[in-house]
Amino acid sequence: MNETLLPTYKRQPVAFTHGKGAYLYDEQKRAYFDAVSGIAVTNLGHAHPAITKAICDQAAALVHTSNLYRIPWQETLGDKLTAASGMEKVFFANSGAEANEAAIKLARLHGHHKNIAEPKIIVMENSFHGRTNAALAATGNISVQRGFEPLFAGFLRVGFDDLDAVADLAAQRDDIVAVLVEPVQGEGGVKPATLGYLQGLRDLCDQNDWLLMLDEIQTGMGRTGQLFAFQHEPGLCPDVMTLAKGLGNGVPIGACLTAGKATALFGPGSHGSTFGGNPLSARVGCAVLDAIAAENLLENVQLLSGLIFDRLRSRLANQAGVLDIRGRGFLIGIELDRDATILVSRALAQGLLINVTQQRVVRILPPLMINQEQAEMLCDRLATLILKWLAEQ
Repeated sequence: MNETLLPTYKRQPVAFTHGKGAYLYDEQKRAYFDAVSGIAVTNLGHAHPAITKAICDQAAALVHTSNLYRIPWQETLGDKLTAASGMEKVFFANSGAEANEAAIKLARLHGHHKNIAEPKIIVMENSFHGRTNAALAATGNISVQRGFEPLFAGFLRVGFDDLDAVADLAAQRDDIVAVLVEPVQGEGGVKPATLGYLQGLRDLCDQNDWLLMLDEIQTGMGRTGQLFAFQHEPGLCPDVMTLAKGLGNGVPIGACLTAGKATALFGPGSHGSTFGGNPLSARVGCAVLDAIAAENLLENVQLLSGLIFDRLRSRLANQAGVLDIRGRGFLIGIELDRDATILVSRALAQGLLINVTQQRVVRILPPLMINQEQAEMLCDRLATLILKWLAEQ
């Protein structure tokens, strides 16, 4: 291992030289089926022709000017995102954590405009919103917070998917200004909210003049079978939505979208980013959205996710050691009854890239463009791997 890098990652002993579609290739030219997608990033797969062309063409023309000037590709991407989401305005950043930091600042501004001196944001147990200071404090995972105390103040934590707990806080306090929630908790164990939960939060936010803020960093850009996960509940629109990951298919970009009362909160000087929405990342974001539409990838996820769930359940449901198979679209978790982190290296040895979160949940995040044959292969190889390992215990 390289001794000049800070040891912030426990890396697998492999380095990839190139990729094509759903496959990555190592230095020995061995192929690996990528069921992680760079943690829900490379939704279009690797070396997608349209993304490659957008990167090359823009890099040859102009990479950076700063936000002191107009950036036409940023304006085009903003138009595309607002049209697709029903939101009104966008701030571009470089990552999901930065997008969430912007959302938290918006909530605090909303509170101060209401003369609330110490505004509070409701967040969820087992959530994950990033590793920057405010996003870390909003995160509901003690293991990633440990050692960085005192944490940023201003968050009230309740159980995920529990409307009654949010309603109880509303009845008890007058300093709440927003709710921040993931439609599906990814790092928290692939836990989808019950359909109707987000609408229930929307109703509570409307009743109390709070902002409904959705962290769609992992669920957005088609991952769940809709372009944005909140669109599984027709008619719903948040006040704030954050995006990153799949928006750039590997090129760093984040976005914080606003609607309604959140739209007028930021003004010149209230927030900024040197690199956010630069011509390169913005043009790539446009190419990603165009490709998702042109290749009917939402329909592909809707079709093949049903096949994947059916096939996994037929192989693994009711097997000793398997507690649950859950998720939405191509965000899928298989919860086991014991520490399963060793399965990452076992899968790697078999040419399959997977992830384990919360120590016991095998998480698969395949590219949105896989075909039926690849979906069936993924299910069969993964189920065989899990069953063999369980049998050895």
